[in-house]
Amino acid sequence: MPESFLSSQVPAIEAINLTKRVADATGELTILSGVDFTVEAGDTLAIVGASGSGKSTLLGLLAGLDTPSAGTVRLAGTDIFELDEDGRAGLRKNQLGFVFQSFQLLGHLTALENVMLPLELRGDPNAKAKAEAMLGRVGLSSRLRHYPKYLSGGEQQRVALARAFVSEPPLLFADEPTGSLDAATGEAVINLMFELNHERKSTLVLVTHDTSIAALCKRTITISAGRLV
Repeated sequence: MPESFLSSQVPAIEAINLTKRVADATGELTILSGVDFTVEAGDTLAIVGASGSGKSTLLGLLAGLDTPSAGTVRLAGTDIFELDEDGRAGLRKNQLGFVFQSFQLLGHLTALENVMLPLELRGDPNAKAKAEAMLGRVGLSSRLRHYPKYLSGGEQQRVALARAFVSEPPLLFADEPTGSLDAATGEAVINLMFELNHERKSTLVLVTHDTSIAALCKRTITISAGRLV
């Protein structure tokens, strides 16, 4: 893990005047406006707000998956929007894990191959062994060679967790990770995510509309109509 992500002198994440506008039928729509906050290394932060408030857009900007209309994001002191798209992709590959509400597993790959993928992209010669160990950690040792369509929603999300954590990224982003799951399965997945995050001492930023999940984080910020409140 890069020293900068562990240093108490440098925040893991700095959002600076983040603003996002898009064109729509009426002219211009402001999705986010002047959002500022920092996240220290090792913290857990929940971003909450009503549907359509801009939570997922904010998470996408923090991960460099989208570009802002104004403002910027610094990850461990690096201004990610001073990097080109290849640079941001490289940063995501090496420093970020991302858990999506809709799992985002590749349907033509088995559970094992999905989890191996981020390690293979980094050229890790031990990708298979590490992926097998991580899938065992999330209770899926017996499902290694199953394709996503043969896995339940909870199993698919556990594969997604294994994929996000297997490369031990210093930063983990999760976008409504239980939104596609029933209550009991969602609770199990959330407990597993926080357990893995605690073990690996990563910085977690979680988007959720569920206040009980947000309460598990050290800090909570609320977005309303694109603004921090």
